[in-house]
Amino acid sequence: MSEPQKPIILEEQGAIAIIRLNRPDVLNALDVPMAEAFLAAIQSIVDRPEIRAIVIRGEGRAFCAGGDVASFQRAAGHVAEHVDRIIRPFHEAIEILAALPQPSIALLHGAVAGAGLSLALACDFAISAENARFTLAYSRIGASPDGSSSWFLPRIVGLRKAKEIALLADPFVGAEAHRLGLVNRVVLVDAFEREGMALAARLAAGPTAAYGRIKALLHGSFDTSHSDQLEALRQDFKDLASSADFADAGARIEPDAQRHPGGDETRNDLHGRTRQHEWRIRLGVSAGSLPAM
Repeated sequence: MSEPQKPIILEEQGAIAIIRLNRPDVLNALDVPMAEAFLAAIQSIVDRPEIRAIVIRGEGRAFCAGGDVASFQRAAGHVAEHVDRIIRPFHEAIEILAALPQPSIALLHGAVAGAGLSLALACDFAISAENARFTLAYSRIGASPDGSSSWFLPRIVGLRKAKEIALLADPFVGAEAHRLGLVNRVVLVDAFEREGMALAARLAAGPTAAYGRIKALLHGSFDTSHSDQLEALRQDFKDLASSADFADAGARIEPDAQRHPGGDETRNDLHGRTRQHEWRIRLGVSAGSLPAM
């Protein structure tokens, strides 16, 4: 007798954890075993600093088509209890995922619907294949959203557009998702996994502790006063300034003044201009947006 198919596959490639939704025959629809296995996979990453980036993707023809509606029908008579057994572990997993310092990336293709779209919104980055089709879907089955989509969606697209997406549940394609800011980029089907893993590798090589603080600051900014946010920024920067990542980044940025010919004044001027130029590159700002030194 063959071993039952695992609904979630957790793999590791170096510092990258890859979580694969593995019910391809039903477009990775979320049922109780998958929700519980997804929670277990997320929990296994907690307190593992060697994991520095997380990729979530779907096996087969889709990322995730939402909740397993067929299982709802089979649970007639106790459907409320059944859906609660799905939602509770799913929500716990998303809460942990959002709070992890490791950046998460959703690789989206095919159907990205209902709980699938909610999961994608909870990730820090989303890369869409050209064939991805999005819908929040819940209103079509007479339900309200789960998976924190009602928290993330208005923060990304604004309240009025969020109402349109949630109430009408009209499908839309990757280009529209990109225009709305729901995904970071749209790529060819045969390139989206490669693009996603390249981004994961870049993030895995970065300052994980700083990523975690940045995520927390951004998530909390909507419910924090300006004064409290400034204090949180000050404290986080102070804490991170003593980290190994901060020291390593400073060592990479600091140019070797001895490479520059001329006297001390010339070296100091070139040193300052080089440092400013390198900081501009790292911060992604134009030459005209910082004062000349």
